[in-house]
Amino acid sequence: MPRQPEIPELARRGPFSRDQARAAGVSDRRLQGQQFERLHPGVWRWTGYDMTPLDWLAAAELAMPSGAALSHVSRIQRSGLDIGPLRPVRFTIAGDHHLAVNGTFLHRTEVMPPRDTVGVTPAAAFVQCCASMRLLDLIVIGDHLLREGLATIEEVVDVCRLHPWRPGAKQAFAVLPWLHDRSWSPKESELRAYVHAAGLPKPEVNADVLALDGTRLGIGDLWFPRWRLVAEYEGRQHAEDPSQFRKDIDRYAGFRDNDVSYVQVTAAMTANPAGAVQRIFAALARNGYTGPPPRFSARWGSLFRALP
Repeated sequence: MPRQPEIPELARRGPFSRDQARAAGVSDRRLQGQQFERLHPGVWRWTGYDMTPLDWLAAAELAMPSGAALSHVSRIQRSGLDIGPLRPVRFTIAGDHHLAVNGTFLHRTEVMPPRDTVGVTPAAAFVQCCASMRLLDLIVIGDHLLREGLATIEEVVDVCRLHPWRPGAKQAFAVLPWLHDRSWSPKESELRAYVHAAGLPKPEVNADVLALDGTRLGIGDLWFPRWRLVAEYEGRQHAEDPSQFRKDIDRYAGFRDNDVSYVQVTAAMTANPAGAVQRIFAALARNGYTGPPPRFSARWGSLFRALP
């Protein structure tokens, strides 16, 4: 039985184009064989390679014309945030360019948004997302961009003012006041948004929790210093990482020894956002908060809808 030709290195790294295959010595005829699968016109993968979500983005990019830029939520996903649907992969191109590629959507515009070496800039992609995504998702995206240094508030404002007619430009201004550059995870962003939307006191975000004598006890996800309460989102890594688990035990012991209360909110609890907010409100009330209870009215409902 004849020996199968060696699989080139580029095929072991992900999807590739016809031109890349030819440069690696893979003939067009060999691409038609059982070792390779055609993903898009001119784009293949080795059948022994398992595609990741980012690989599907890369495959779609290889199928696009040179003027197309990865955009909208697909550009946000490329920056490392797992949010929104993976399909269709979204691109933007200037002019009346029509191209049908399975699993992609090509947005046409008269004037391209600002671009970088990956696609449209993260700030421009955020504005595009503001045209159709839920406010809660936009808060998560905005916090991610600020946290990772991928965009600033000023850059987003500049994009909106550069092309005020662009879908999402008006809505973006309504999202900006909700954002915070010290939110360290998507779930923390969601929890903070729930607290704010329900009208509870504004917490400090990932701030130093201090004893009454000024000693630093650790960092709290949401810290209400007036009521000496910490609200913590407990992700799976807190339980699965022994080192993190041990640090958490020591930190919570320090809180208890210094009259700092804490509320732990898990992923299961955030499946009922109003219930999670009620837990925080109850803890605040036990610590002396006499303000209004959480309100689940218009502002609360706006989190779960696209902006008008």
